[in-house]
Amino acid sequence: MTAIEAVSVFLPSHRVPIEALAAPLRLTEMQIRLFRRFHGLAEVRRAPSRSLPDLLLHAAAGLTALRGAENRVRFVLYGRAFPVVAPYPANPLHDVCRELGLAHATAFTLTQQSCASALTAIDVAGRLLAAEPPGPDGEPLALVLTGEKAFTRDAQFIPETSVFSEGASACLVSAHGGRDRMLSSVCAQRGEFDVAGGGSPARFQREYRPALAEVIHRALTEAGTTLAELRLVLPHNVNLMTWKRLCKLLGLPLEKVLLDNVTATGHVFCADAFVNYRTARERDLLRPGDRYLVAAVGAGDGATFAAMVFEH
Repeated sequence: MTAIEAVSVFLPSHRVPIEALAAPLRLTEMQIRLFRRFHGLAEVRRAPSRSLPDLLLHAAAGLTALRGAENRVRFVLYGRAFPVVAPYPANPLHDVCRELGLAHATAFTLTQQSCASALTAIDVAGRLLAAEPPGPDGEPLALVLTGEKAFTRDAQFIPETSVFSEGASACLVSAHGGRDRMLSSVCAQRGEFDVAGGGSPARFQREYRPALAEVIHRALTEAGTTLAELRLVLPHNVNLMTWKRLCKLLGLPLEKVLLDNVTATGHVFCADAFVNYRTARERDLLRPGDRYLVAAVGAGDGATFAAMVFEH
């Protein structure tokens, strides 16, 4: 059964208040007020002196379980929101693999689910590992990386919705782990929400929460559990209002959703799930046997709604 073996997160120490984004992003005072007062977004993280490979390597450096286990890593999956993050022929993923001593691993990128690509990467990693025989060093592993630079205006905010932080995460995945086992994984891709291709933005906003709620219910059903049995929900950090309304729709107590990082970091692209997982572990919010749900939404050429249930 697919399981998370270890997680490491890197968030830059440099904090930028939401008001400082007004001039570079050409935002009005009213838009800034909307982000802070309505959506609960107070600041973002930036690493102006660090490159994309630097972000990924800093995340991997904190993954102590990787040290000495490099030969067991068969796959490296990089889940990210943007299809292109570096000019040709630069390949940040392969540069990072060489630096980590993982040049032998099969490495590739997943982007089709935008900010939900990290959850897809975990699912794909587990499926690939399930078909791999054990090696002389033990059970095979996969490394799932996330991390992006807010390198364009579009990569810094979603109009009227969210703001992005720079950061990265590294996650070791196994096929037969005993902790943080994945009980279900559900993904719904909705091509009709391709706003750039002519889809209606109003329809996407109207159906966003019902679509995510449906995926969450399906994930719970596949895991054989209920909302009441969940210890915690690890959200995507889009904004506070979305989750307040979604909780009302689901009948889920808001206190079960770990929302503190929304205010502190905003949306860290695909890394939100791991940022929130680290916070949950640091605060001892998960005990052995607890079940928790991870949710994410990606919007690009259409929309992806994803949810997973894990047992700690």
